[in-house]
Amino acid sequence: MLAGGGQPGVATPAQVQGKSGLELMQAMLAGELPYPHIADTLDFALIEVGHGKAVFQGSPQRKHYNPMGTVHGGWFATLLDSALGCAVQTTLPAGMAYTTAELGVNIVRAAREDSGPLRAIGQVVHSGRQLATAEARIVGPDGKLYAHATTTCLVFAART
Repeated sequence: MLAGGGQPGVATPAQVQGKSGLELMQAMLAGELPYPHIADTLDFALIEVGHGKAVFQGSPQRKHYNPMGTVHGGWFATLLDSALGCAVQTTLPAGMAYTTAELGVNIVRAAREDSGPLRAIGQVVHSGRQLATAEARIVGPDGKLYAHATTTCLVFAART
């Protein structure tokens, strides 16, 4: 669940029409627009947005474990992809959308359910007419680095 409340779902075209990417993300954070179901599935939430920045927080749980008894790499990748993509979203004008074209993830520390809430902090490096790049880090409550990632996103006119 988001800091501002809200429910999972998909926003309607009428709800997003005329809003910039930052306005969309702010509305989602405030609970005025639905957030994606994946946030419920993997137990993470958007907690902060600004121009070129998005921060998510997630709490690793046993249900996210791989067979070795640590958090699955897919959990890290999804949390990072969310922070990266949403950071890009905040830079887009109304009527524009993005999709992840490339995602590179480096996991540098194992996580378990007792690792505490982990934060993925995404920051845009470049946002152009057709291409955007961003980088993100997952850090623990003590500031220790757990993973980092980069992305390249394609930018295009949103479907109406």
